[in-house]
Amino acid sequence: MRIGSLELAGARRYGRVTGDDLDLLAPGCDPLALLDPDRAGELAWEGRVPWDGAGRLAPPVPVSTVRDFITFEQHTAGSLRSVVGSAEVPEAWFEAPAFYFTNPHAVIGSGEDVPVPPGSELFDVELEVGIVIGRAGYNLPVDRAWDHIAGLTVLNDWSARDLQRAEMRVGLGPAKGKDTATTLGPVLVGLDELAGARRGDRYDLDMEVTVNGSRLGGDSLANMAWSFAELVSYASRGTWVRPGDVLGSGTCGGGCLAEHWGWSGDRSPAPLAVGDVVRMTVEGIGTIENRVVAGPELHPVPAARRVPWSEPPAPQLRRRPAIG
Repeated sequence: MRIGSLELAGARRYGRVTGDDLDLLAPGCDPLALLDPDRAGELAWEGRVPWDGAGRLAPPVPVSTVRDFITFEQHTAGSLRSVVGSAEVPEAWFEAPAFYFTNPHAVIGSGEDVPVPPGSELFDVELEVGIVIGRAGYNLPVDRAWDHIAGLTVLNDWSARDLQRAEMRVGLGPAKGKDTATTLGPVLVGLDELAGARRGDRYDLDMEVTVNGSRLGGDSLANMAWSFAELVSYASRGTWVRPGDVLGSGTCGGGCLAEHWGWSGDRSPAPLAVGDVVRMTVEGIGTIENRVVAGPELHPVPAARRVPWSEPPAPQLRRRPAIG
């Protein structure tokens, strides 16, 4: 199944994409039921409208949370060189698939305008593929994780590199450098439709990003250092993943400006500017496109108020006796 969404008469409507049409899910049906084959009996359909994948779309599914991983080694090396001057990937990167949480309220669809984040002069794109969880799961082993993936979609993790670098010096993950927009679309494609591209536990799908019609870069999705099932297993370790959760693959090799800045040693190609059109295509899934527009006014926040402090005395905690 291919799942898509449109804004119709001021309401977001979900449905299944069939050729040039969208079969609309009936009002009152839970759109998350589209993600789980076991809930097919809950679905009812009401009408059909034209579907234009190149038009203005809503995100294909309701989004609960967004975890964005970093799983392409080439991108990691180039981005590190851009930030710290060395392309050596630390051993910790290979030990577990790192991710950060980003803002689910900033998820948009293809065709929507993307404002420059307030205060940023180094706006960037990130070509990724996202998966969406269709069935809830807790502490999943890898061999069961596939059953919890509803499908794949194209993901653009828009990034304000100057804001990101400044805030990460504190020792926390990216926040304001990442939460202006995340594009998903044009549809969510079920794993069954991509079976022909599966190579072992990876998907060999061509990925490409252009800016104003000129190719920036691309890669194969098969070059992920971990499979999507491994990402789900790690994300669910000791916690829940639930329907509507999005897990991003991380940027593919050559899929962002920052990586190219690392290899070239300068800001070439130039950061995104107002009027630029970013287009991303992933084989078997489709194309998303957004235009960069002027962002809102920057409202300054003052620097921290410095408060005198001293090291506290060492606590003397009572230990409970061991049980058994």
